[in-house]
Amino acid sequence: MPAKKIWLMKTEPDVFSWDDLMKMPEQTTMWEGVRNFQARNLMRDQFKVGDRVLFYHSNIGKAIVGLAKVVRPAYPDPTQFDTRSKYYDPGSKLEDPRWLVVDVKAVRKLPEALPLERLREVRALNDMMLLRKGARLSVQPVTPAQYRAILKTAGISDEEG
Repeated sequence: MPAKKIWLMKTEPDVFSWDDLMKMPEQTTMWEGVRNFQARNLMRDQFKVGDRVLFYHSNIGKAIVGLAKVVRPAYPDPTQFDTRSKYYDPGSKLEDPRWLVVDVKAVRKLPEALPLERLREVRALNDMMLLRKGARLSVQPVTPAQYRAILKTAGISDEEG
């Protein structure tokens, strides 16, 4: 069985925050609104049920705030077909959807948010995509070593994550 992968998923907390996830039924949500082909391809080709997720608040706060997991693999994003949605895409067709979502479920909130500035101080994270100039993907792979370093910095063990 292939090893579970680890992802960092960015969300703008004024649009959808960790607290919003915690209020969802079963603390699970559809991760909609991905409108970048590279991020979509990662979700389509590499995301699997059970993969781990670092829940990252972008723009406001800029911090990893929680741990989640993928509970449903990629499927068509229904918002691309909804004319009332800000994610509506008139170029996407039902028979050939352009955009995908996965479902994620909260695992636990970090004891304290790990701000971007703190992450930059952790030597083991020097090569992390999040910390590279111009790396703006909303869905990013994280190595197992980086994940362990983040958990250690957060003061929790892998078993707790």
